[in-house]
Amino acid sequence: SPILYGSDGSIEGGDFVGYYSHQADFFFQVVFVATAMSIVSGAVAGRMKLLPFFLFAIILTGFIYPIQGYWNWGGGFLSSNGYSDYAGSGTVHLCGAAAALAVVMVLGPRKGKYSYDGSSMPMPGSNIPMAALGAWILWLGWFGFNGGSQLAIGTAPDAIAVSKIFINTLLAGAGGVMAAAAVTRLSGKTDVVQMLNGCIGGLVAITAEPLMPSPFASILIGAVGGIIVVYGTKMLFALKIDDVVGAVPAHLFAGIWGTLIVPATNSGANFGTQLLGVISINAFVFVAAFIVWSLMKA
Repeated sequence: SPILYGSDGSIEGGDFVGYYSHQADFFFQVVFVATAMSIVSGAVAGRMKLLPFFLFAIILTGFIYPIQGYWNWGGGFLSSNGYSDYAGSGTVHLCGAAAALAVVMVLGPRKGKYSYDGSSMPMPGSNIPMAALGAWILWLGWFGFNGGSQLAIGTAPDAIAVSKIFINTLLAGAGGVMAAAAVTRLSGKTDVVQMLNGCIGGLVAITAEPLMPSPFASILIGAVGGIIVVYGTKMLFALKIDDVVGAVPAHLFAGIWGTLIVPATNSGANFGTQLLGVISINAFVFVAAFIVWSLMKA
C-alpha cells in the first residue's frame, strides 16, 4: 500500500486519505532536481562535451542537490531555523544557477564574445519564435511547479490555495515580461529576448512564496525580478562572464531577490534566516561545483 502522510505529520498506510503521498513528494523532487540541472544546461548550451556534462549531472542530482535540499525540505538546519521557500527559489533555482556560474567561470567565454577592448560582442539566438515558444512552455510548466507544491487539492482550502498560487504565478511572470520590456526600451530598443528572460526572472522570484502575496504584490515581485535580469545580464558582460542563455541572472540573481522578499508577504519568515539560506546554498553549491568542474577540466 502507498505511504500517506497525515496533516499532523503522522505516517499512515492503506487507504488513509492523508495530506499527501510519499510517491507524489518523491516525484516532485525528481522534477525539481531535473530543473536544477537544466539551468546548468542552458548556461553551457552548445559549448561542452557530452560526457563531462553527463558526469556532472550525476554528481549534482545524486549528491549536491540532495544535501542542500535536505536543509530546507528534509528537516535540516534551514528548516529548523524557520527558512521559508515554498517551491524552491533557493533550493532549486539558486542551486542550479550557482552550479551554472561555476561552470561558465571554469569554461571561460566563447571565442569572439569579448573584443580586445573588453566590450561584449552580441551573439544573439538564431530563432526568436522558438525561444518564445520555449519560454511559453516553461511558463505553463510553472503552474505545476508552484501550484503542485501545495501537494494536495482534495479539500476546499487546498483547492483555493492552488488557485491563488496559479494567479500569483501568472501575474509575476507577466510583471517580469513588462518590466523587462520597459527598461530595455529606455536604452532605445525593446529587447524581446530580455522580455523572455524577464518572464523567467519574475517566475523564479515568486517561487519562494507564491501563496501569500496579493495579486498586485505578485506583479511587483515579478517586475523587480525582470529588472534584475536585465541589469544582471549587463553586470555579467562587464565581468566578462559568458552565460549563453542568461541562466545566472534569471535564476541566481532573481532567485536571491525572491528568497529574500518572502518576509514582506509572509509574517512567519524573517530576513535573517532567508539570508542565511541564500548564503548557505550559494556557497556550498558553487564551491562544490567549481571543484568538480576544475577537476574535470584538468
